[in-house]
Amino acid sequence: MEKSFTTRSLNIPFPKDDPHRALDMPIYESIAFDFASSEDIAANFRGELPAHVYSRTSNPTLEYFERKMKTLTGAHQALAVASGMAAITNTILSLCKTGDNIIAGNHLFGHTFALFSESLTNYGLQTRFVDTTKPEAVEALIDANTRLIYFETVTNPQLEIADIEALVALANKYHLVLMIDSTITPPVVLNSKKLGVHVEVMSTTKFISGGATSFGGVILDNGLYDWSNNPNTAAFAAKFGPDAFISKLRKNYYRNTGASMTAHTAHYQIMGLDMLELRVERCYNNCMVLGEFLQKHPKVVKVTYPGLPGTPGYELAVKQFSGKPGTVMTFDLESQEACFKFMNQLGIIRRATNLNDNKSLIIHPYSTIYIEFPEEERLAVGIRPSMMRLSVGIEGAADLMADIEQALAKI
Repeated sequence: MEKSFTTRSLNIPFPKDDPHRALDMPIYESIAFDFASSEDIAANFRGELPAHVYSRTSNPTLEYFERKMKTLTGAHQALAVASGMAAITNTILSLCKTGDNIIAGNHLFGHTFALFSESLTNYGLQTRFVDTTKPEAVEALIDANTRLIYFETVTNPQLEIADIEALVALANKYHLVLMIDSTITPPVVLNSKKLGVHVEVMSTTKFISGGATSFGGVILDNGLYDWSNNPNTAAFAAKFGPDAFISKLRKNYYRNTGASMTAHTAHYQIMGLDMLELRVERCYNNCMVLGEFLQKHPKVVKVTYPGLPGTPGYELAVKQFSGKPGTVMTFDLESQEACFKFMNQLGIIRRATNLNDNKSLIIHPYSTIYIEFPEEERLAVGIRPSMMRLSVGIEGAADLMADIEQALAKI
């Protein structure tokens, strides 16, 4: 019988034995690393002697975090980076070039949408946005220059869920990379490799950091894609075989754009992995209690959380995430004015923009995260003036419910 996520996380061995038999991986803050001889350092630079040289390219503490991510997810390779956005950007740059196109979900995190629709277009990379819950619509956009299909496992804040296996089948049919952002559904609830996903990225700032302790991101190669099929990785595939993608990242974009995670951040993320299962379970239970409470409240117009039976996406949440599609929900009041009045009365739930903190956080996406988008674009992607996003934390469920109840009573 397979051991629990927490047990496995706590018992992953260090890459090398610690001379002092420390229980926790030491934080290697050193920038550079010494070699025993001139011959050794020369051999390392020729690629013949694996060793840490300079912490922007590799570091012992990062190596252990990457080992934990790789072991816990079953991935073939893992690469830790400075943020979730760095994970997305580095992956896209490694797999695409000018003249290529990618197909992406039309309901994306605001900054990801801006990256695809603004930043990358300046370099001749086209993004074709589509409803990824409709595989036939995705297939209609594929052509000879398409390199990958990208979507979020649960969209933020629309909370829509695409059929991962259907999109995997489509990507395999056309020899494309299937890339997902699993930030809202951490590895405790999602095993992307079992579903056939090729590349998984996530913001480890969220759940994995242990509760907003540090910025971070990770790129996982599940070892399921033949990198010779992508013209932008074919040369690396000839030399590095199944390690082509991560090798290209390490030798090019990751190294040359300075996207590395710090050793101190890696330490926080290592500790966060050990507590991840406990936090997710607590947040999910709170989410269910609050969702059921809000559904019955007369002042609440609409509640969206795909963990609730009868909510759109519930069946796929059960199939893909064991019924635990993250711990973010949205709910609507009668107007933006009502939302602001409600939020201003909250005492325990904080007004802040983050997800999966230990603290419960609420935000009004229409007036904040998406404020730079024209009104018609906000409405087109389901960002309503009457909607709030609630990231549910680990406080007592009864305390959170009481906080919401007293705030609703004052509007």
